[in-house]
Amino acid sequence: MDRTQKADWVGSLHGTLGDVGLVIVTHYKGLTVAEMTALRVKMRAAGASFKVTKNRLTKLALAGTEFENLADLFVGPTAIAVSRDPVAAAKVAAEFSKANEKLVILGGSLGNKRLDVDGVKALATLPSLDELRGRLIGMISTPATRIAGVLQAPAGQLARVLRAKADKDAA
Repeated sequence: MDRTQKADWVGSLHGTLGDVGLVIVTHYKGLTVAEMTALRVKMRAAGASFKVTKNRLTKLALAGTEFENLADLFVGPTAIAVSRDPVAAAKVAAEFSKANEKLVILGGSLGNKRLDVDGVKALATLPSLDELRGRLIGMISTPATRIAGVLQAPAGQLARVLRAKADKDAA
């Protein structure tokens, strides 16, 4: 990598860090290419991304962002998982690290609040933004369905009474 490529890489990562809400730092030593690809696919499906980093360049990219507090975690073979959704990357990383002990979560940052390993795992147990939206819509639509059911019940009972009367008269 020459200087211009390094500068472009740092600028690109700095821009990415400015657009996300969550960064998780991991060690990936021992993961095969197939396992890394599977992890990236899962991350992408959840709306997150996973990128192997160069420690020195990443520390430069962290400067001036709210994730500056993570600089000391970039030692050894590191990779970062990032997402706009504050839960998506944590969920996928925690799930993948349970199944494959070669992926080690070192910590993370939710905005400017630094998280340790337990904090990242706790964050992973929360419902995602889409799940919360689904629950909210379910809560809003449930009373409306109940009201419609209550309003339709008397009409249904009336129709059954009239049907019974008509069947009785016909017999």
